[in-house]
Amino acid sequence: MYRLSLVALFVFAAFAQTPTIDQSLSMQSVGNARISPDGQYVAYTVTQANWEENEFAQQIWIAVVASGERYELTSGKKSSQNPKWSPDSGRIAFLSERDGKRQIYLIRPHGGEAQQLTSEENGVDSMEWAPDGSAIAFSSTGPDAKAKKDRKEKYGEFDVIGGDYSMVRLWLVKTPAETPSDAKQRPQVEALTEGDKFSVSDFAWSPDSKHIAFSATRDPDISSSETAQIYTIDVADKLVKKLLDSKGPNTRPRWSPDGTQIAYITANGDPFYYYMNAHIAVIPATGGEPRIVTAKFDEDPSLIDWGPDGIYFAAFLKSNAHVFRVNPETLGIDRISSPDSFFVPDASFTPDHRTFAAIGAPPNHFSEVLVSATKDFAPRYFTNMGDQWKDFKLTTREVIEWKSTDGTPIQGVLMKPADYNPSRKYALLVVIHGGPTGFDTPESAPDRYYPMERFAAKGALILRPNYRGSAGYGEKFRSLNVRNLGLGDYQDVISGVDFLIAKGMVDKDRVGAMGWSEGGYISAFITTYSDRFKAVSVGAGISDWMTYYVNTDIHPFTRQYLKATPWDDPAIYQKTSPIFYVNKAKTPTLIQHGDQDKRVPPPNAFELYQALKDRGVPVKLILYKGFGHPINKPKQQRAVMEHNYEWFAKYIWGEEAQTGAATK
Repeated sequence: MYRLSLVALFVFAAFAQTPTIDQSLSMQSVGNARISPDGQYVAYTVTQANWEENEFAQQIWIAVVASGERYELTSGKKSSQNPKWSPDSGRIAFLSERDGKRQIYLIRPHGGEAQQLTSEENGVDSMEWAPDGSAIAFSSTGPDAKAKKDRKEKYGEFDVIGGDYSMVRLWLVKTPAETPSDAKQRPQVEALTEGDKFSVSDFAWSPDSKHIAFSATRDPDISSSETAQIYTIDVADKLVKKLLDSKGPNTRPRWSPDGTQIAYITANGDPFYYYMNAHIAVIPATGGEPRIVTAKFDEDPSLIDWGPDGIYFAAFLKSNAHVFRVNPETLGIDRISSPDSFFVPDASFTPDHRTFAAIGAPPNHFSEVLVSATKDFAPRYFTNMGDQWKDFKLTTREVIEWKSTDGTPIQGVLMKPADYNPSRKYALLVVIHGGPTGFDTPESAPDRYYPMERFAAKGALILRPNYRGSAGYGEKFRSLNVRNLGLGDYQDVISGVDFLIAKGMVDKDRVGAMGWSEGGYISAFITTYSDRFKAVSVGAGISDWMTYYVNTDIHPFTRQYLKATPWDDPAIYQKTSPIFYVNKAKTPTLIQHGDQDKRVPPPNAFELYQALKDRGVPVKLILYKGFGHPINKPKQQRAVMEHNYEWFAKYIWGEEAQTGAATK
């Protein structure tokens, strides 16, 4: 009895120093750092769970670069997001749904009441200041057409698939020195593009504020992404010019400082652009022959902007992310951020590009707002998100590497309990990222979907494999699961498990796996393909590629990775589908899915559920009402995490449910 009490006391003490699910969900995080043109301020967002409204709410904060002072600029029940500085640094435009639809608001960086600038019937998607500060261009579908309203009135609501599109257009609104609070006195909105020829996505102003470059697809359907092309529009006469006719997608235009050229992201005509490298290309602003300037860079570049000394972009690099600069003439590429083990996936520069702000962190640290000189990277931090966690004992993260069964080197992030004992064997839980071109990093972050800190405190190692297809390891690596989905991915996972077992770190009889989206698909593959795991959780995962293909909103994905449709090559669809191995399934499986998911539609969940049920395999299917592919509200994320916690506590540690969340 005395020994049992000591064990119970030890477990209680461990959990007392571990964040609860609610505490993890309630922690603040920072994002979207934007430095003012004069370099004096950084606007950034702070995200925190609002349990009363059941929202992850964002508010805008300001950091004063000289003093380090910080203060909250916006507040309220509704989020304020996407801050954009006026060219004179005197105002910030941002987006908020305070009036029910997302609109543009203006506020002074020293505070005061924000003033609403737009009143769009269907809200605003994105916006950019004109360089002369006189106007803001924004994208929106605009008001519903009269014909659409009349149809709804007469027939009710219905959709013609592939035909009922609301095209996204470009609009212009003037920015008066003082925005009137009376809606009737707000500046009139002017349509820049019209008609149904294309749907606008991203855009950028020319340095002289006379033109806008934008990318657009033939319609807003995500499956039409390959039709994205680059256009320019003369703001004065609204003349639209298509710059090129090469195969897309061609996206994210950015002007050269002298306004004579435009950089953009291109697939360069590759039909398999979902996993092949994208490139940065440059084209004359009047049209002409484009030039690829990052042909030798073996990863997908995320174009930031074009400065006086080159084109800036960000990219993943193994389990890290960095900012780079390419010289468009010599094609030389320099890495701006350092050391190798650092995560900084975006940046915001002053006009001279001598200083930038970003969100970043080294391993085992939480992301913070930072400012650095561009020439010599030396981050100065302006937030302290990590202080929220100082009273907790958290896992440590390290990058490990092993060889898959075919000899391919695979990296992953291994999370160890705070009191890790190398002489002890631990349970192992594999948490698999989505994508497949996602990737895991060793930076610290609050738990979402899976309560990893709680699992570690119970005595588990957490392995997060960057399996073949993950970003950061080059085009060849991203292509290794082409016509090999699930099969090669599983070998990468199981070889990582075997690697840790061989090192004496893992109890081979207590291994589980979980993941969301592509991670859910690999988890479904594990549950039907393997008897090595004691429990699996399938989050929004694919069970049958044919079912997925005919239901999803992103058809090109499957056609590219399997290089066929189900009608062309049904054999490859069967070979890579978990459902066709279900007769071997034995593993208790939790299935989680949003009931409105268009990316991985719920029929995938029901197909796996019924098959496992018919086979007599312990299975539970939970649908989260009103959610699409992500479960993005705090109360439902609480449910997702508790359901996972109880499932693995039962099948890995032999415990019965404590809260009842997973069984009631």
